[in-house]
Amino acid sequence: MSDAILDALRGSMSSPWIYAALFGLAMLDAFVPVVPSETLVVTAGVFAAHGRPFLVLVIAAAAVGAFCGDHVSYGIGRLAGDRLERWLRPGTRRRAAYDQAGRILAKRGGLVLIIARYIPGGRTAATLVMGAVEHPLRSFSAYDAVAAVLWASYSALIGYLGGAAFQDDPVKGLLLGFGVAAALTVVVEGGRHLWQRFRSGGGRG
Repeated sequence: MSDAILDALRGSMSSPWIYAALFGLAMLDAFVPVVPSETLVVTAGVFAAHGRPFLVLVIAAAAVGAFCGDHVSYGIGRLAGDRLERWLRPGTRRRAAYDQAGRILAKRGGLVLIIARYIPGGRTAATLVMGAVEHPLRSFSAYDAVAAVLWASYSALIGYLGGAAFQDDPVKGLLLGFGVAAALTVVVEGGRHLWQRFRSGGGRG
């Protein structure tokens, strides 16, 4: 990374507008999954280890943005729920999967909401479906607040640890932060696939 790009990045991270950017991207990422909100949070965490932006504000901006975005996604699912049920005809495999998702969310909605945030695309799917099956808003909001804070803290702290490990070289801090985040995502995805195989019969002797 050239010195000019690094200086520009430092300037962006030192600007008060970084908190607005964190909020906005974390919110959009709820219903536009291609938005790289986690990348920005990790990057902000790396530079927080060098003084600016402030780590607590990074976590707060990302968490509040994620919380608001999840509620927009939930609202979209709520509005589309009736149409979705009419489209999914009884007796079809899609309707059976939809009904099963509703039963799982009714029993373990909070846990699903928290875990889904670490699965690519899982956050959007979970929030939309919870709205579509009319999961109680109070319960959704309570668990989503926990999920948003945990996600924002996890992402920012990964970056912060990378930045702290390489105080004199933020580029290496970025690489370490992104590497750790990617490795954890692979572990979560691998565990999820193994669990699905076990549930579908792979674990029977």
